Amino acid sequence: MHILIIEDDLHIAKLEKDYLQFNGYRVDISQDGEQGLKQALTGIYDVIIVDLMLPGKEGYEIVKEIRKNFEVPVLIVSARGEDIDKIRGLGFGADDYLTKPFSLAELVARVKSHIQRYERLMGKKAAVEIISHQGLEINTASHKVLVNGREITLTTKEYELLLFLASHRNMVFSKEQLFDRLWGEDSIGDLATVAVHIQKIRKKIEKDPANPQYIETLWGTGYRFK
Repeated sequence: MHILIIEDDLHIAKLEKDYLQFNGYRVDISQDGEQGLKQALTGIYDVIIVDLMLPGKEGYEIVKEIRKNFEVPVLIVSARGEDIDKIRGLGFGADDYLTKPFSLAELVARVKSHIQRYERLMGKKAAVEIISHQGLEINTASHKVLVNGREITLTTKEYELLLFLASHRNMVFSKEQLFDRLWGEDSIGDLATVAVHIQKIRKKIEKDPANPQYIETLWGTGYRFK
């Protein structure tokens, strides 16, 4: 899923982007209202998050123009917390309204909820995506993993870990981040679980597990998919 954040406060936009990316979304940022609207109208985004107070064009106008052209979840985030602002934003076609400051976890939860609702309303099915890299193929619909045409059998957690890393190519994740993301903060276990699963995946997909070409260890930092 591809998300556009139209927000002139770069600090806030980057916090939102980092948290959304950590939860598996692709994210673009625009700090200008006019440019943000142009990006939004390309039609490539699954969710659009809009601030109200923007240079170039205000958020209300952006929401109105998006709604004229697309049925896509639009969330307003704003420091304006008056009922009249919320009523106006929702009246222009926004699906939700969050008042700053808000929890990033709540933002992600609302994004997920609106995506699911739109998929039900529009009768959409998740797109089939093939992640391919140097002979490794991951089919996100069938959950099949192939290495040079040979199907590899992975456990559910091994598949989820491989898919997460491959979907965030060249991004470094610590053991703590991977454990929280894939096992959950309240799960029973420790960080060694991550290393064990990485070793098992390497044995199955790497030609030489001691010199991996896919999942790289950055000592003292974490792992990344090269």
